[in-house]
Amino acid sequence: MYKCSLERMKDKIATFSQFGDAGHGGITRYSLSPAALQARNEFERRMTAIGATIEVDDVGCMYATINGSDPSLKRIVMGSHVDSVKNGGNYDGILGVMSAMEVLETVVEQNIPHKHPLTAMIWTNEEGSLYPPAMMCSGIICYDYLPEDIRGKFKFEDMMKSKSILDNKSTFGEALEKSGYKGDKKYRISPDNYKCMFETHIEQGPILEDAGNDIGVVDCVLGMFNYRVRFYGQTVHAGTFPMPKRRDAFYAASLALCYIHEEIDKLGISDLVYTTGEVVCHPCVHTCVPDFFDFSIDARHEKPEVLEKVLAIVKSCAEKEWNGCRCEVEKAWNRDTVYWDKELVSYVKEAAEEIGVSHQYIHSGAGHDAQFCAYMIPTTMIFVQSKDGLSHCEPEFSYPEHCTSGATVMLNAVLKADKVD
Repeated sequence: MYKCSLERMKDKIATFSQFGDAGHGGITRYSLSPAALQARNEFERRMTAIGATIEVDDVGCMYATINGSDPSLKRIVMGSHVDSVKNGGNYDGILGVMSAMEVLETVVEQNIPHKHPLTAMIWTNEEGSLYPPAMMCSGIICYDYLPEDIRGKFKFEDMMKSKSILDNKSTFGEALEKSGYKGDKKYRISPDNYKCMFETHIEQGPILEDAGNDIGVVDCVLGMFNYRVRFYGQTVHAGTFPMPKRRDAFYAASLALCYIHEEIDKLGISDLVYTTGEVVCHPCVHTCVPDFFDFSIDARHEKPEVLEKVLAIVKSCAEKEWNGCRCEVEKAWNRDTVYWDKELVSYVKEAAEEIGVSHQYIHSGAGHDAQFCAYMIPTTMIFVQSKDGLSHCEPEFSYPEHCTSGATVMLNAVLKADKVD
């Protein structure tokens, strides 16, 4: 068994946390922003220093590769993203990049034998925080392999026109041109030149910590649906219109949301999660009764039959009248559960066992670039424990020891994959 360096991992965490430092312990590092370019430059500097060859594809994804003993074999790739959400943490995404770097650094330092070329990768614009949607460039690259209902959202020309949420004018394509990181399409990850992919990531939840385990052997990304539930009422003056005659869309939505929670909870499914995270209210004036209210409902579970039961409850809202308001239910999007390659999952579990690090099987409730990549080449993920389960916020934290264990597990799992042509 080979081990990665705790000191090197600590140094990388400290260094990359400077790029986009928001001043409160976390970062704001939008894709292709000056801070993201700093992170890319640091990646290139460190990887060049160990003799890796740097390539950049046409959507800005970066690849740092060290040769194997057999140049005819396909590459094994590891990676994640360097961009963050606004006021995010120092581990989401970037840990996967730092772990991939650490694997390559360890292989070079210890002169570890390997047949396949090994690649550390940066995916561009995973978060979609500045230029929507999320997982933009993995969607572009994996386009031909994605399910049809997902594929349509990631057309290259549409993605290049994605507008900044800050000014609603500048586009992703323009930012890519200015970044200095627009390369050649021939360098894209593909089944022709890549054997498989590994991604190490923080868990973003409390399951590992609660169980006292350091590492998660991830077996799938949960299936999910996202629907919009809309209510149509009547705007009247807040001070003059009698309560019994009102058709308050906001109040109607609150009744329906309580109904949805009560009915879903009656199903008694403990590992189901569902969320309302986005609302729209019109006219959103304090002296007016709302005539329109729209909320999202996001539900996630491994089994499609569970999601079908939940969806039936959500759809039933449209069959009822809520405080005199009409209700409509519309699908925004959905995805099936994506299962990781079983052989790669077994390599991760074997590596964790041989190293003696505490671990367990775990699902991913969040989406990742790896989930799109899984439609194209064999793929798997490794989770690292998240302190208090926090993520996408500045208090996000994972102990350097856990981060190093994650990289060590990935290194040894990669070496197992390397033995199979």
